Amino acid sequence: MKSLPQLSPRVLKLLVIGLPLLLTALYLGVFAADRYVSESTLAVKQAGSENVSLPGAAMLLAGLSPPAREDTLYVQRYIHSLALLLKLDAELKIREHFAASRLDFLDRISRGTSQEDFLQHYRDRVQVAYDDVASLLTVRVQGFDPVFAQQLNRRILEESEHFVNEYSQQMAREKLAFAEGELKSAAQHVQEAKNQLLAFQTRHRLLDPVFQAQASGALSAELQANKARLESSLNALQTYMSDDAPQVRALRAQIAAAGKQAEAERERGTRPSQQGERLNTLAIEFQGLQMQAEFAVDAYKIALAAVENTRIEATRKLKSLVVIEPPSLPQTPEYPRRLYILSTVLAASLLVYAIVRLVLATIREHQD
Repeated sequence: MKSLPQLSPRVLKLLVIGLPLLLTALYLGVFAADRYVSESTLAVKQAGSENVSLPGAAMLLAGLSPPAREDTLYVQRYIHSLALLLKLDAELKIREHFAASRLDFLDRISRGTSQEDFLQHYRDRVQVAYDDVASLLTVRVQGFDPVFAQQLNRRILEESEHFVNEYSQQMAREKLAFAEGELKSAAQHVQEAKNQLLAFQTRHRLLDPVFQAQASGALSAELQANKARLESSLNALQTYMSDDAPQVRALRAQIAAAGKQAEAERERGTRPSQQGERLNTLAIEFQGLQMQAEFAVDAYKIALAAVENTRIEATRKLKSLVVIEPPSLPQTPEYPRRLYILSTVLAASLLVYAIVRLVLATIREHQD
């Protein structure tokens, strides 16, 4: 350390600037292996269902597919997954390819590399960029050989399409199973509602209490109107006949009979019968059972529509992988970027040299 301030500027430049540049140039020129990049662009397209007309509840039962953005993110995660790496490695020997360049000790991996390090190396060499605006994925695959880079890129797209089809079909099957379960439950509710309606009619020996109550009310109103007409005729007769006249007594008898009949019809709807229930009460209860039956039938129709729609969705291709730009076959290596690396090393060396000169100048000043 004592001899460090005595170094000449030329020697210091050689140590701080020249030596790093020389080592970097030696590595880039002799040891660094060229890496080619195959690029492709893809998107996940969801099959349109705009023409399918379903009620809102049926759409809920059938289920709504996630938007294309989420599907694209799923594909992005799958491309960097360990499962895909192991599958492609068994087919394309990715580990052997990345370990082939024996001279490039910085960029190669050893054959005994752990699975975690191998996965990280794969993720560094297979870059997946997501375009949030257009929901596109750009896959850039690096390889020491251009044909291998293109082949690996193509196999990644094929496996990604298989992944999209498989998980979308699985989701459709789960939706179908759920919709069929709801249909079965709706059918049971319809049968239960019908059984309750039939039991009510059998128990009270009434086909339609609502209709009978309406008929009784209409008959009572008609009798009241007839009674009113008879009373009007009676008043007219009494103006020129005595109360003991036969016509007057006959009208009085008709009025009394009409009143008794109207009262009987009115009591029929409001007075408890032999079974202890009034007709209007039975009508209200019957209407409630009818509403339950109609609601159960409507729910069954909705569930049936959902099942049919989901069955159609399950039998067709719900989502597909659209390859906008197929994997390219690179002609010139993109990595390593030798000029960029040398420029970076030079800039860093100059910065270190300036700092060292400043420190040495400070030390000499204190020594003096």
